[in-house]
Amino acid sequence: QVQLEESGGGLVQAGGSLRLSCAASGRSFGTYGMGWFRQAPGKERELVSAIRWLSGTTYYTDSVKGRFTISRDNAKNTVDLYMNSLRPEDTGIYYCAQAEGGSLYSASSYDYWGRGTQVTVSS
Repeated sequence: QVQLEESGGGLVQAGGSLRLSCAASGRSFGTYGMGWFRQAPGKERELVSAIRWLSGTTYYTDSVKGRFTISRDNAKNTVDLYMNSLRPEDTGIYYCAQAEGGSLYSASSYDYWGRGTQVTVSS
């Protein structure tokens, strides 16, 4: 069983930066994919960014391209999301998730989820 724990959320002004971290325990995930999702109040959970563990290939939703960067550390079993030029619409609960296969673009492919960390961007 894999446990995921997010950290790094908080309150920041528009234009500011945050770094989210996700630490995995319980099993090595060297060949798996990881994703960061967010859920804003009253909205569905959406994929923000994902990374394939072996190749390092990344994906970003259009609204965060050029502002967010996802990275992973295979040795430490961590995945980070660097968020720059934050906007009020980036506000939400950010979840880390791990997929053991399938399409990283689909939430249904993810097998393990963290509890989430709140990100609030004030205008």
